[in-house]
Amino acid sequence: MLTRLLDLALARPLLTVFGALAIAAAGVWAFAQLKLEAYPDISDPTVVVIATYPGFAAEEVEQQVTVPIERALNNTPFVISRRSRTIFGLAIVELTFTDATNDYFARQLVLERLRDAQLPDTVTPTLGPLSSGIGELYRYVLRADGWDAMRLRELQDWVVTPRLLQVPGVADVVTFGGQVRQYQIEVDPKALDRYKLSMRQIADAIRNNNRNAGGALLELGQQSLPIRGAGLIRSSEDIANIVIDAPKGVPIFVRHLGPVTVGTLPQTGRFGLNAENLGRGGGVEGIVLMRRWENPSEVLREIHAAVAELNRTRLPS
Repeated sequence: MLTRLLDLALARPLLTVFGALAIAAAGVWAFAQLKLEAYPDISDPTVVVIATYPGFAAEEVEQQVTVPIERALNNTPFVISRRSRTIFGLAIVELTFTDATNDYFARQLVLERLRDAQLPDTVTPTLGPLSSGIGELYRYVLRADGWDAMRLRELQDWVVTPRLLQVPGVADVVTFGGQVRQYQIEVDPKALDRYKLSMRQIADAIRNNNRNAGGALLELGQQSLPIRGAGLIRSSEDIANIVIDAPKGVPIFVRHLGPVTVGTLPQTGRFGLNAENLGRGGGVEGIVLMRRWENPSEVLREIHAAVAELNRTRLPS
């Protein structure tokens, strides 16, 4: 066989040269498509369930959130290990599947069983991003002269993160640091006692007055106009003017119970960089997570292009 192959190569030298060039070109193309990773991903498929229960201690979160989720996921097929973590206001349940299990099939199995979990009305469990422990591909820091931590966090949440999530191969963008805007009502206990109201009544009144309503169509000859009631809260003044109760026809507004201010959520962490002074509230950092089985070289190139576009067109100079 080898002798015949040599005879054929000598008899048809032009064909042999073109064949060798084609094989070399195919090798160069295959080399360019290789995934270049610092550490290969050898972890088993994992699905992480995340549920928040703000304001509740770890014991209540475990009893009312973590345990019901674990019970609902007990009979999930192809699972080889289960573990959970519970802290203040947060429950995390992690399932590890056999190596042969498809990642998307595993997530579908978990979603189907989460519907049977009996959880409090305010708790909606979600799945963590389809990324592994070595999926942290890119980190960045937001800087802008004259911008405080709250404005930088809003820039991160509403401008930077949505753009980076559009990059093919990006699983999620995790934000660390900054201050999250919060409307706060500084309720006076004496006013509550004077008007005979409770905190639950205040919360229910604000929730019920923070929504839009639809009213079908109004026909005007050959035209039809949509009817809508705009009731979404847009400012602290809107909150202050919400009616909580009206005994004997006299309205009691939120502003009667205390001032409405714009504050921030309590910070559970603070971001710093090389001992630099990042101002009050610290800085804002973003961590881009790559989706499993993607090519890091291609994803990183697209991330660099997206960051360049953000700095050029959407972010303050």
